[in-house]
Amino acid sequence: MKVAIVGLGYVGLPLSLQFSRSGVEVLGLDIDPVKVDSLNRGKSYIKHIQSETIRAQLTAKGFSASTDFKKIRTVEAVIICVPTPLNKNREPDISYIIKTGDAIAPHLQKGMVVVLESTTYPGTTDEDLRAVLEAGSGLKAGKDFHLAFSPEREDPGNPDSRVALIPKVVGGYTAACRDKAIAIYSRAIKTIVPVSSCRAAEATKLLENIFRGVNIALVNELKVVYAAMGIDVWEVIDAARTKPFGYMAFYPGPGLGGHCIPIDPFYLTWKAREYGQTTRFIELAGEINTAMPELVVHRVMEALNARKKAVNDSHVLIVGLAYKADVDDMRESPTFKLLELLKARGAHVAYYDPYVPVIGPTREHAEWKGEKSVKWNRKSIAGFDLVLIATAHKSVNYQQLAEWADLIVDTRNAMAGVKTKPGQVWKA
Repeated sequence: MKVAIVGLGYVGLPLSLQFSRSGVEVLGLDIDPVKVDSLNRGKSYIKHIQSETIRAQLTAKGFSASTDFKKIRTVEAVIICVPTPLNKNREPDISYIIKTGDAIAPHLQKGMVVVLESTTYPGTTDEDLRAVLEAGSGLKAGKDFHLAFSPEREDPGNPDSRVALIPKVVGGYTAACRDKAIAIYSRAIKTIVPVSSCRAAEATKLLENIFRGVNIALVNELKVVYAAMGIDVWEVIDAARTKPFGYMAFYPGPGLGGHCIPIDPFYLTWKAREYGQTTRFIELAGEINTAMPELVVHRVMEALNARKKAVNDSHVLIVGLAYKADVDDMRESPTFKLLELLKARGAHVAYYDPYVPVIGPTREHAEWKGEKSVKWNRKSIAGFDLVLIATAHKSVNYQQLAEWADLIVDTRNAMAGVKTKPGQVWKA
């Protein structure tokens, strides 16, 4: 069996390597020649994927990367793992899916399986992608080729997460399409969860991320309410999570990051309007989570004021640029918003992140490209008026931070259990 996986990012590359390890020949396709060249030289560009892992699959001839979509003619299945961002109006942008469909269609052969993994609204696979594939190939989905949707489920930064062991939801345009897709995934994934349609599979992914977004908004709101009452929300959460039933712990933060939770819920909000429906919980949760960076900056201003300093002309260091602990993924990171808000108020801002030594190209924050992480040493850290913890990387020495920094605003409870001076740490 030979499979093509389009999009070699945080989803496509781990999936490619898992298929390859399972004895499936994998053709990795990407429009970025730098990524393709890096992979064919056995070099990883994702922190939690080792270069040795890539080299092992190259040596076994189980994996190769290319920018040439004509090679799709040689495979049995094509799996699409491309971005699905929101545009400036917070509307779904499925242009990457459509462009990929256009690139695949001329090379589609009878009997092939096409699976979309990119998170999107219900109807994308059986309406938008199907139309592009059929128009460009002259073939019919469900008759000449098989079409399915299987949502990605990646948990970067979790050392216990294994692609092979994460259950895979699969829905097809027809029952036969679903069964063909299941046969493909069964080669690499231990547990398959069939659902009735592409739309049910698309809706499953949205539910997973809406669930997280709404619950994070809840604890973010409670953080503000409890703080006004003089109650530490982190203590309350730790106590509540001892209940062995009916409760699941979620934690507050400086805002939402990553490609999923800040974006995916609004795919359903947009699609629901087509059916005359409103999604009040989702929209309210979005408002709360989007407001968090402003609240954090207000807390920074309060902490500086307590030292008789203004945020204007203060030097502020943000610890953590990645959206999540122990990864190098900057997508939708709230740190960018914090940097922008503080800079707009006249602060001199910098960041420290052991996983992101230099800010690379991003879709929405081009002005920060090339900015470098500060050095982690006493002289460097002590030069800032305030340190703001936005991401709680385990590799950061928080005891050193307490010894070096004069003032700390902690949005992640990272300083819990660290010996600090009175009035040094402010929670946000």
